[in-house]
Amino acid sequence: MRFRRVRSIPLLAAVAALTACGGRAADSTLIRESFDSGDTYSRTVPGPPAQACEAARRTLLSQGYAIARAGDDAVEGNKNFQPKDEEHEQLVLRISCAPRGDQALVFVSAVQDRYALKKSPTSASVGVGALGSVSLPFGSNDDSLVKVASSTVQDATFYRRFFERLQQYLPAAAVPEPTPPAAAAPAAAPATAVESALAEVVSDTPASLR
Repeated sequence: MRFRRVRSIPLLAAVAALTACGGRAADSTLIRESFDSGDTYSRTVPGPPAQACEAARRTLLSQGYAIARAGDDAVEGNKNFQPKDEEHEQLVLRISCAPRGDQALVFVSAVQDRYALKKSPTSASVGVGALGSVSLPFGSNDDSLVKVASSTVQDATFYRRFFERLQQYLPAAAVPEPTPPAAAAPAAAPATAVESALAEVVSDTPASLR
């Protein structure tokens, strides 16, 4: 029994070390997911969700994005970039629109995918009489793009510019018509000569005879 216990100690230590390493790797990712109350990925806009998603679709089109999907509650578009000859990047934006009272809540998330060119040379077979065919290292290249990275864009400035542009495609708020000013009361008609004379007589008559 003592011999077994002594041998189990190194094994337990190794398991604990691996668990600790895995925990640190997981914690580093979880720390970045704070789920705070910021509005980086969402905004509230006036109008129904369908109207907000249409504004989002127009926003993407205005910046050269290809629309992959568009509906009353969701829009998706992508745009391609080539920073280097053998590198390719694609930016995919996904927008969701949900009701919030008499307004719409717009969520947006951008994913950046990176691709690298992978070259696969194809050998060519050449016939050599009785020897049959021999493969030589030349011929066509079957090049292909391989995804090497994918990450969610977390730049707050990027999303702020998106929402600022989206505001430009929302219908202008209805401006209430100005209320016409109230009509002025008609001025009193000037007293006639008879009324003026009668008023003078009344004023000259003693109070006791009135």
